[in-house]
Amino acid sequence: MASQRKAGALLGYVNILTKNIVNFMYTPLLLHFLGQNDYGVFQMTNSVVFALTLLSAGFSGSYVRFYMIHRTQNEEEKIDKLNGMFMLIYAAASLISIIAGAFLVAFVKQLFSKGLDPSEVNLARSLMVIMVINIAVTFLSTPYTSFITAKERFVFQQTRQLATTLAQPALAVVLLLMGFGAIGVSLAILSVNVVLLVLNAHYARSRLHMRFVFTNLDKNLFKAIAVFSFWILLNQIFDLVNNQVPNFLLGAMAGASMVATYSIATQVRNLFFSLSTTISGVFIPKINRIVATTDDNHELTVLMTQLGRYQMLLFWYVYGGFILVGQYFVQIWAGKQNMAAYWLAAAMTLPVMIPLTQNVGIEIQRAKNRHRARSVIYILTAALDIAISIILIPRMGYWATAIGYIASILLGTGLFMNWYYHTHIGLNMMYFWRHQLPIVAGAVGVLAVCLIGAHFVPVHSMIAFIAWIVVYSAVFGGVFWACILNKQEKGLVLNRFAKKH
Repeated sequence: MASQRKAGALLGYVNILTKNIVNFMYTPLLLHFLGQNDYGVFQMTNSVVFALTLLSAGFSGSYVRFYMIHRTQNEEEKIDKLNGMFMLIYAAASLISIIAGAFLVAFVKQLFSKGLDPSEVNLARSLMVIMVINIAVTFLSTPYTSFITAKERFVFQQTRQLATTLAQPALAVVLLLMGFGAIGVSLAILSVNVVLLVLNAHYARSRLHMRFVFTNLDKNLFKAIAVFSFWILLNQIFDLVNNQVPNFLLGAMAGASMVATYSIATQVRNLFFSLSTTISGVFIPKINRIVATTDDNHELTVLMTQLGRYQMLLFWYVYGGFILVGQYFVQIWAGKQNMAAYWLAAAMTLPVMIPLTQNVGIEIQRAKNRHRARSVIYILTAALDIAISIILIPRMGYWATAIGYIASILLGTGLFMNWYYHTHIGLNMMYFWRHQLPIVAGAVGVLAVCLIGAHFVPVHSMIAFIAWIVVYSAVFGGVFWACILNKQEKGLVLNRFAKKH
């Protein structure tokens, strides 16, 4: 399984690189074909429909934990019943999502009449129908995806995701060229997800021999899963509020154009989430295995710290590069009308450094069944985010939603979670940060030097853009190799290089 984790992480970064190259070309195409307003309607409608994913009630985050408990005790029959239970849960969620989606479609005019004109409301209604069906299909695929993760088949997962990354925009562009507009983009997403459902089901059942038992299900197990999942659901509500509700509020109170600019900023921010979760995601089964067997807090602290250093290094390399050349990038990528997205992205991304270098801790909490307090605090900070946004949007537009987001991240994932990890989970956060701060200091120093240089040689052309990326990468790599990386980390780099040659 170690080879699966390594290969899965490597393929994950190949996938991220590919996805961002595709997005670099795809987003300008969408803006060109759809226009600023229709693009905003598409993003806003997606945000509203995405709320239906809450119908999963957090069950997707609980499967691996309960699977691993039965796996370590060689209880194959209970795993089959677990599979059956999860399939019934998600089939029900799929049906309810269609019913709830029908109500959303029926009341779309009431939802958006203040921020959208009649033609935009009609477009939102059509998009909503397709997106609701897409959510239902995604629910049916989730039990298979969870089983594949528990089996640590990360190569298949990442290969499938890579194919999705390429197929979805390719099909969307074809439909855009045929004149389908935003509806064509939604149809492309739905079509690819239907294919993914078929592939996941075939791989899980034929290759991994996933079996389902739907009779004599354990009611006590369902209660335990439901309680465990409820707290994950609260965390999902927090994520929904921070990532999707701002688009809805901006659309309802400020208009589609502001949604478009804010959505572009969140795309940049979400890049950092994908960079981080690629590493932590492949360690979910291992973390659950450690907790189920030894529950060694020192081993968990060291694992979190080691992975956190890799995540911190990657975060600051990409973030520093964005600060240095990001204004020119946003200009050529999304147009001058969306230049504010640079400052929005820079402001919202910096505080997520904390959760993105500690997301292994989320899995440790869940494995220990100690994730309740986190969920409660996150709900409170999500409420703060909404309150700030509603109060300030009429005066500050998209900066209101950015301020709300930053406040929720700093208070929740920053102050509270570090205190909670240290005092209640048993992780040594002083040890964690002692090993992270040298990376932060080194990265800030490199960025400061490069910003001074960019003041005299500004990034106003593609040649300067590429040159500064090369210079920044060389300085960053040289400083970190000479001053920051430890012997183990240097050894991993040298071993990886030796294997390639």
